[in-house]
Amino acid sequence: MRTNIFRWLNGLISLIVALTLLAACGDNTAAPTASPVTTAAAQTTGAAATIVATTAAVATTAAPSTSVATTAAGSTTTVTTAPSTAAATTAASTANQDATQDAGTVPPGDYQNPVLTNDFADPTVIMINKTFYAFATNANGKNIQVATSTDMINWTLGTDAMPALPSWARLGGSLVWAPDVMQIGSKFVMYYTARDKASNKQCVGVATSDKPEGKYKDSNPQPLVCQVDEGGTIDPDVLSDNGKLYLYFKNDGNCCSIATNLYVQELAPDGLTLTGQPTKLISNDASWEGRVVEAPQMFKHDNNYYLFFSANDYAGVEYAVGYATCKSVTGPCEQAPENPVLKSSLNKPPVIGPGGESLIQVGDQTWIFYHAWEVTTTGTKTDRRLMWLDKVDWQNGKPVVKGPTTSPEPTPKI
Repeated sequence: MRTNIFRWLNGLISLIVALTLLAACGDNTAAPTASPVTTAAAQTTGAAATIVATTAAVATTAAPSTSVATTAAGSTTTVTTAPSTAAATTAASTANQDATQDAGTVPPGDYQNPVLTNDFADPTVIMINKTFYAFATNANGKNIQVATSTDMINWTLGTDAMPALPSWARLGGSLVWAPDVMQIGSKFVMYYTARDKASNKQCVGVATSDKPEGKYKDSNPQPLVCQVDEGGTIDPDVLSDNGKLYLYFKNDGNCCSIATNLYVQELAPDGLTLTGQPTKLISNDASWEGRVVEAPQMFKHDNNYYLFFSANDYAGVEYAVGYATCKSVTGPCEQAPENPVLKSSLNKPPVIGPGGESLIQVGDQTWIFYHAWEVTTTGTKTDRRLMWLDKVDWQNGKPVVKGPTTSPEPTPKI
């Protein structure tokens, strides 16, 4: 208890110092820094709180987002409510809450987010023979990360799912992002993003493997799709519908002050080449989306089509998940008026920047995997994005995300 009270007092002192510095800096608080670590200082006071979340440009040496070039400047968000008058009671309550969190006690039959505490951004999850495979953006010395689980809660990290990049891709620089995998026939096909040497843009490639965990190999001399005149192409996602395959992707326009759009294009039956022309589905034309829409996933539920996506600055509290309803697998699509449906929470503990979503249907329940920034117990936002899991319920034909949750939740029934 003494340690937790000291921790709370240290957090309070840190908050006072942070607020003092912000007041002194004025408009300069929005200037970017060279540090890969940003701060989301959060201190709760009873039912009322003052929460300051400061995000700055993340160094490109850290694991990148699907739009690492989006953050040209930092931002400071302050949420203030009325102060509490019961400081002593609040101190005891906070200390007790910290003690519970430190103990890490989760009731039997429950789980608690995050479900994977490694840097595991932009997760995509598939199920093969009752085993779940999660793939993620480069980090921890791997081009494509892979982890396996039998219950969606306890994960085992594997080796690099794609240890060698193709001849068209630039090596190094943390530029291999946001993979998606599907079994097509006897092969497992991975779509991923890497830096194209010829255009110096992020582009989408395709690789195959005999096993779901890899090792995947891309022997193509050039990317599968690369919209050079629109800034490049990132964030692939594949869907099989009525015997046909479709690839969803985003033009990387925010790298070059160009509008961002989400597209779909039909794939050949083997999934290795594209046919026809791309169709634009949505653009970043809603205020909550800022300069970016990305990370598309078309999800079919009760014969209806829902295009999920992430939007806004990936490094800040504004990053969130929304969806659009679509008339068919190729649109047209209309964005939901209730967007975003999954967003940051500045309660204690804070959840910053949920996104890079991957929905999966398990029995009668829909689940959503996503990443969120790691925030330490002292309120510091690190440069790691951890994997989270929450329920998606359907109410009157609309998806309702039960998250982000930070308390124990019932374990999925497999």
